[in-house]
Amino acid sequence: MSDEALANESVASSSDDTTEAFDTRSDAERQRDEYLDALQRLQAEFENYRKRVTRSSEDAAARSTGQIVVKLLPVLDAFDLAQAHLDTAPGFEADALDQARRLMLETLEREGLERIDGVDVAFDPYVHDAVAHVEGDEASDTPLVVEVLRAGYRWKGVVLRPAMVKVRG
Repeated sequence: MSDEALANESVASSSDDTTEAFDTRSDAERQRDEYLDALQRLQAEFENYRKRVTRSSEDAAARSTGQIVVKLLPVLDAFDLAQAHLDTAPGFEADALDQARRLMLETLEREGLERIDGVDVAFDPYVHDAVAHVEGDEASDTPLVVEVLRAGYRWKGVVLRPAMVKVRG
């Protein structure tokens, strides 16, 4: 073979080696990119899973706390009835009962309990349960709460028990 033929063959084989090395490198880069994409998707899925589990556990805790508060509502009602009875006879017992009632109510309010017991407010069927009706003025077209027979309560914005009210109008 001539020197020129050997040089051409040498150049051809070196360009084949370069192309092969370039193909191998691009295969490795492609594989790296696929692994990187898979890892990023897995991280995003895990982050979404973690957020979903956290939200679910917070919701479960809020529901269970709300259920405990619902069980305490008859105790608050008993305090209200006892206070109404003892308001006519002031004394040490009335003061002690008022302090205990106020302490329990303030503690629950700090945690998210809201009392529904407004008088002379517009009747709202979502927060009021009308059990009595009083005839009112024809001029007033919106029913108003005249008397609260039993207080209602909200727990962190959700109505636990509507207020039992007497409505006028």
